[in-house]
Amino acid sequence: MDYLLHIAIMANIYIILVLAANLPAGMSGLMSLCQGAFYGLGAYFGAFFLLRTGLPFPVIVIAVMFFVGITSLLVSVASVRLKGDYFVLASLGFQMIVFTVLYNWVDVTRGPYGISGIPDIQLIGKGIGSLSGIDTYFILTTVLAACSAALFLHLKRSPFGRLLRALRDDEHVLVALGRDPARIKFQSFFLSAAFSALAGLLYAAYIGYIDPTSFTLDESIFILCALFIGGIGNVRGPVAGAVFVVVLPEILRFIGLPDALAANLRQVIYGLLLILIMYYQPQGLQGEIKLK
Repeated sequence: MDYLLHIAIMANIYIILVLAANLPAGMSGLMSLCQGAFYGLGAYFGAFFLLRTGLPFPVIVIAVMFFVGITSLLVSVASVRLKGDYFVLASLGFQMIVFTVLYNWVDVTRGPYGISGIPDIQLIGKGIGSLSGIDTYFILTTVLAACSAALFLHLKRSPFGRLLRALRDDEHVLVALGRDPARIKFQSFFLSAAFSALAGLLYAAYIGYIDPTSFTLDESIFILCALFIGGIGNVRGPVAGAVFVVVLPEILRFIGLPDALAANLRQVIYGLLLILIMYYQPQGLQGEIKLK
């Protein structure tokens, strides 16, 4: 049972991550390769607050989301001048900078040694309402994933969501209507980074240990893969994609492959299934749009 709950918890964390990635990539048309950086910053900020303060969990959530959201301005400023592939490279640069800082600033982040002994979440305050145990984290992550999905669904249907889609489809129309595309990009990236940070905080509190290798470029690509597999531009797609990429590798563990070949064959089967999905369902499992 604990194994199933662990998979469900990780799926919930990735649902929040992929929903956050969908905001700039799916709804705004800004492809970013730095979601793993925001995820990592959320985990490290969260670890700092959990280790050094006795603040209630809701306060820590607000603080982590705000501080990481502010760092997203470094990326969104680049989006004002850079388009297409050039912006993708700029976001890649930010990802590499964050990983380098996390890996080499040993005095603060403990570098490759990582940060261990991250305490349980305190709902109300230090020593009060402590959240521990896999059952509790399952409930907490499920509630937060459901709230995140509901919020992004409301956002998609709101006037701001229509502005994001207009930004994706034709930025010049926004300018003609007197809207400021730069401001909309800033808001989009701020929200995306903030919710990625929430996922990072939950990951750090649940696992109790973090190190930079969990927040590399590979992680950013993995998040985007989940987004494209599920489908971009709506809420159903990110949820479906997150569940798919978390659950499928676990299912492949039980197909009875020889021990000597199991790991490599599972990777081959996983890759083939992803190719088939993209070939026969190019807009994703629950896709709404296709990027031009």
